Amino acid sequence: MPKLLDLLIPARCASCGAPGAPCCATCQTAWGSLSEIIRGPTAGLVPVYALAPYADDARRLILAYKERGRRDLAPSFGRAVAEALIHLPEPEPEPCLVPVPSRRSASRVRGGPHVRRIADECVKALADKGKPATVAPVLKLGVGVRDAVGLTRAQRSANLDGRIRLVAGACREKVVLLDDVITTGATAAACTRFLDISGIHVSAVVALAAAG
Repeated sequence: MPKLLDLLIPARCASCGAPGAPCCATCQTAWGSLSEIIRGPTAGLVPVYALAPYADDARRLILAYKERGRRDLAPSFGRAVAEALIHLPEPEPEPCLVPVPSRRSASRVRGGPHVRRIADECVKALADKGKPATVAPVLKLGVGVRDAVGLTRAQRSANLDGRIRLVAGACREKVVLLDDVITTGATAAACTRFLDISGIHVSAVVALAAAG
């Protein structure tokens, strides 16, 4: 049925509207080479990288994915992240991706954990390149976490304080933390510190885009 529906209603690029694919070849170039991002909370803690500024095509694509139901963008995001992982300064021979968790209410609206979906697609893309990788969704958020939009760096840190939980599951001792957008760096820092005290070292944080 989905394939028949695609024939009847061809996909359009979520950024420019061009017919043919959820993200056209031109807009896919929004995801460039890795750039290191410096944020106060993560400085000296963990290297952070993003594939694009949170603007223009990158912003439109992410918003369409998160807020407008365009879950069909996950494969193109996954391919972009897969390419980025290969070009990390110190790439892991078999990367283990830990997705940054979402609030339960946000996950329900977005059809499930949206960053985990990207991580799963990334692993598929790496497999196509003959490079093994795994996803370890071992983090979750406890009750009381608010939407971080509009919060200051201090408020974002306080929002997560004591509210990150570890989920039982297989996980390597060295992982890459995956997020969609880096803003203040507070979330990446909180997740990195929590994983560290849990015996799991975060070698890098990779995000699709960096705001600001």
